[in-house]
Amino acid sequence: MKAFLTRWLVTTLAVFLTVKIMHGGISYKSWESLLAASLLLGIVNALLRPIVLLLSLPMILMTLGLFVFVVNALMLELVGKLIHGFEVRDFHAAFWGSIGIGIISWILNGFFRDKDGQTRVITRTRVVKQPLDNGRVIDI
Repeated sequence: MKAFLTRWLVTTLAVFLTVKIMHGGISYKSWESLLAASLLLGIVNALLRPIVLLLSLPMILMTLGLFVFVVNALMLELVGKLIHGFEVRDFHAAFWGSIGIGIISWILNGFFRDKDGQTRVITRTRVVKQPLDNGRVIDI
């Protein structure tokens, strides 16, 4: 549950910062609509996006992967149509907005990733194991 809330917070912050950067291309009317849009964006990216990527695989291969940006923009545009109070002006705004959200999410996720790649909230540093007098190692 903690990992889910962390991802939702990161997505919400990324959408919020992208809205502030874009000045009118993407907008929201209330914090509730922003939270709902970021939640739905996460759900759409987890459930619908893989299906769309699979169906558009020939186009992705022909464009050497650049069509993935179009798929991401379509997912953001879909969220804009489904959430009342969250608006995406046009495809151009969705395209650049999805790139902005992706870059900002990537940067923010760096603060929550552990060395093994798992997403965790970093709250403390790991303690180094100390050897005892007899050479055995214990966890502190």
